[in-house]
Amino acid sequence: MNGFVDPTKEAFALFREMDGPGPVHMLNLVKFREQAVYDDGTVATGAEAYASYGRESGPVFKRLGGRQVWVGTPKLMLIGPESEAWDIAFIAEYPDKDAFVAMLRDPDYRKAVRHRQAAVADSRLIRMQPKRPGADFGSFGRDEAS
Repeated sequence: MNGFVDPTKEAFALFREMDGPGPVHMLNLVKFREQAVYDDGTVATGAEAYASYGRESGPVFKRLGGRQVWVGTPKLMLIGPESEAWDIAFIAEYPDKDAFVAMLRDPDYRKAVRHRQAAVADSRLIRMQPKRPGADFGSFGRDEAS
């Protein structure tokens, strides 16, 4: 199975074109390879390689104003395809879309991303507009920037 690991040029272009004030939340769903696949033959599990990605890319993420706002370990796909089992789910917040773009273009990040590419069997990365929760269940609140 060939999973989704990196954004396509078309999706990245759409991301850059989207406007909107305030923070951007990125929902990450990640499935690790059992064994990481490095071009240079480095031996590590997918989880170990992803941890290396976090250690090396973390300083860039923080320098650009990023923060992790939620993290969890998926346990059961109650609604949805059972084939989509994820090892980790988290939401990363960036001050704006330009901070996310700057991270992807940063030379230190570009070095670190090799670990992500080696580690990940499949993933989903979904751009979201944060909202303030409504008072009741089913109330979808207002954009945080408003």
